[in-house]
Amino acid sequence: MASTYTPSHTDFVVEFKSGDFASSLITRRDFAPGEILAFLTEGRRSARTYQTDNIDLNSDFAYSNHSCVPNAVFDLSSTDPAKWNVRALTNIPAGTPVVWFYPSTEWEMIQPFECQCGTEQKKCVGRIQGAKALTYAEVAGRGWISPWIEELMMEREKRR
Repeated sequence: MASTYTPSHTDFVVEFKSGDFASSLITRRDFAPGEILAFLTEGRRSARTYQTDNIDLNSDFAYSNHSCVPNAVFDLSSTDPAKWNVRALTNIPAGTPVVWFYPSTEWEMIQPFECQCGTEQKKCVGRIQGAKALTYAEVAGRGWISPWIEELMMEREKRR
């Protein structure tokens, strides 16, 4: 794959590694908090919508990974897909992998996994299954939560 790779966004490069889900998306320049890394114009919606929405990433951002200490967010909250974006949550220096907290947009993961983010135990949630398996504080405490995940979490709290 690496030999035929053509970047979809000039501010990033994919670092290809052997093994499942081992590659990563690396920044080529610094990004400030709140700065849009890219609009997701290459993404497309799959069959699900709204609370169960799913986007297929047909760009370098498919190589962004999970972290319990994210530096970016995937903001698909606009009803206008042209405004969907990835933006910096923190300072992201050049040469840094783009990482985001999967449960901020995923209610229930189709493929749960053991987190490999490497952050300290108090910050790492361990098994990544989606927001459904976490408290509101655990999700919102990462700096951003998508509106539909927040709505689902509030509905769950009302039922308790």
